[in-house]
Amino acid sequence: MKHRWQPVASPKGTLLLLHGTGGDETSLLPVARDVTDEWNVLSVRGDVDEAGALRFFRRLREGVLDEDDLIERTDAFYNTLVEWSTQYDFSLRDVVLLGYSNGANFAANVLLQYPNALRGGILFHPMVPTRRHEAIPLDATDVFLSAGTRDPLVPFAEANELAERFDDQGARVQFHIEAGDHRLTYSEVDAAKRWLADL
Repeated sequence: MKHRWQPVASPKGTLLLLHGTGGDETSLLPVARDVTDEWNVLSVRGDVDEAGALRFFRRLREGVLDEDDLIERTDAFYNTLVEWSTQYDFSLRDVVLLGYSNGANFAANVLLQYPNALRGGILFHPMVPTRRHEAIPLDATDVFLSAGTRDPLVPFAEANELAERFDDQGARVQFHIEAGDHRLTYSEVDAAKRWLADL
């Protein structure tokens, strides 16, 4: 997968960026810079082309995810991440995924499909990626999740269900709620910055 690696001296961990539909590996770099300057940044480009818009997995139609494709691509992504951890010399347990929209859905699925393999995730406007995974304890996982109560693309109930699922499985969850739509806001980014600083 195409990606960018931006290391820092004496990193606290590695922040792995997963863009939304139509983005690329540069889309979330400004967000990463706002969130921290103390973590390595690994920014990844989705390799699914939907009518010219890049994504991390297919969907059947708006709001309906291709769960078979999601699970298969999550396996491939995790195997690639293991290779990157060797190539760039970082620990998987020090990785926090930062995803927006499609990238947040993908990040959430990585955390559920590979329980406690990574440190956690910053999930901006995610929905439940799939309900197929077993409810394995996530006691070593930290999750920041944000949602808009008027989001036309992700019903608030979906984001709330995902937050509750992480909480029920023992993850340490901070759920940030905005009275807005699907757009990423400064207050969300600032809240994620404070959450990451406290890890």
